[in-house]
Amino acid sequence: MMKANVGGIDRAVRIGAGVLLVGLAATGVIGVWGWIGIVPIITGMTQRCPAYLPFGFSSCKVKS
Repeated sequence: MMKANVGGIDRAVRIGAGVLLVGLAATGVIGVWGWIGIVPIITGMTQRCPAYLPFGFSSCKVKS
């Protein structure tokens, strides 16, 4: 299983942006493309972002 690579602030921003996009799409303010907000919601909730893997990036704090 993939290790968590999305930290606290990154997680909050992803979920917030995703909820905003989905909300705007659901109310018809923006087009259908706003439903892409589901992706940051999922990656924020699961704390795993497959796009970070090829770059070896992680916004999680390093555990000592």
